[in-house]
Parts: sequence; C-alpha cells; structure tokens
Amino acid sequence: MTKTLILGASGQIARHVVDMLAGRGDADMSLFLRDAKKLGRDVPANSRIIEGDVHDTAKLKDAMAGQDVVYANLAGDVDAQAEAIIAAMQATGVRKLIFCTTLGIYDEVPGKFGVWNNREIGEYFPPYRKAADLIEASGLDYAVLRPAWLTDADEVDYETTERNEPFKGTEIARKSVAAVVVELIEAPGALGNRNIGINKPGSDGDKPAFM
Repeated sequence: MTKTLILGASGQIARHVVDMLAGRGDADMSLFLRDAKKLGRDVPANSRIIEGDVHDTAKLKDAMAGQDVVYANLAGDVDAQAEAIIAAMQATGVRKLIFCTTLGIYDEVPGKFGVWNNREIGEYFPPYRKAADLIEASGLDYAVLRPAWLTDADEVDYETTERNEPFKGTEIARKSVAAVVVELIEAPGALGNRNIGINKPGSDGDKPAFM
C-alpha cells in the first residue's frame, strides 16, 4: 500500500487525484488543508483529513511521518512552502516529493506563446522558480511538474517534456495533470529527479484556445 500525503487537498487538481485513488485498497491518502469544509465532498474511505498549515512545522512533521509520497499543489508563497516541506521531509525521512509549479519558469516556452505567457504570468515566476531550485538542491527524490494553462475538460490526454526541452502546447486539462500525479505516486521505483512539462498534444498556438 502506498501512503500519500496530499498538501493543498482542496485544490482542483488535487480533487481529481483524490477521485482517482478513492476506494483503492492499494492507496492510503492523508488530505492536508487549512479548512476541511473547502473539500465540499464526502471523504473517501481510504483517506483521512488533517487540518493544518504547511508553515506549521510540528503539524506538518506529524502529518508526514510514515508517508511514502508527498504531493504538493499549493499557491501563494510557494518558495517558503517548499522550504518548509523539504525541511519536514528531511526530518521525517520521507523521500518522494511531487511538487506542482507552472510553465515558463526556465524561459522554456518558445515563440509567440512564450512571449504572451511571460507577459500574462511572468510576475509569478520567481517564487515558483525558487521553489523548483530548492527542491532540485534538496537531495530528495522529486518530480517537479510544470503544467500548461489549465482547463476543466473531462479528459486525460497529455504529453510531456523534460527539464531542458522546449515546452510544447498551450493548455492541459486538470484531470490530465492529476493522471500524471497518480502515475508518479504509483511508480514502484524512484521518481528519478524529473522536471516535467505537461501539455495536451496538438494544443500549439500563440495562446490557449480559450483565451
């Protein structure tokens, strides 16, 4: 059985992850979030809720003890949150970390879409880039995710790029990102210190189609 701590469990991608792992005998989930009411759903039998803040060191360490994988899908001061998560993982001996950031933090998005993306969300890049840098230097076994612009499409359809490859496409369904997360959670070996761009095949353009 794989024990997974989901940080930011009320987030839209995280909800898909919970749905995909719900009721499975080989999955045990700890849903960590500030306010349990934000889940707005029945809690799967193979999960438990932990109310807490990532910056609460004692609470985070307590939640992390005995986990196999930590999946973080957070917003705000993600660099400070990454630092807190890394410290708690190092203190508790948990090795595997899946951490969601955003596209563009390495100036890896080419062409007109890259210019548009930088103009639209470039101000948010620094904390996400710092978080990724901290994770890469942490000595943990990690997978940093960089999804394209997110949609609510009910589909799993994705392709990936690696750390030093040009980003492909412009958009991706949240459900598709969740599928990548679940695949990584289920991976029997190491995550392999990967830094993964995620997009929907054939979604290339100057900007996402829904914009």
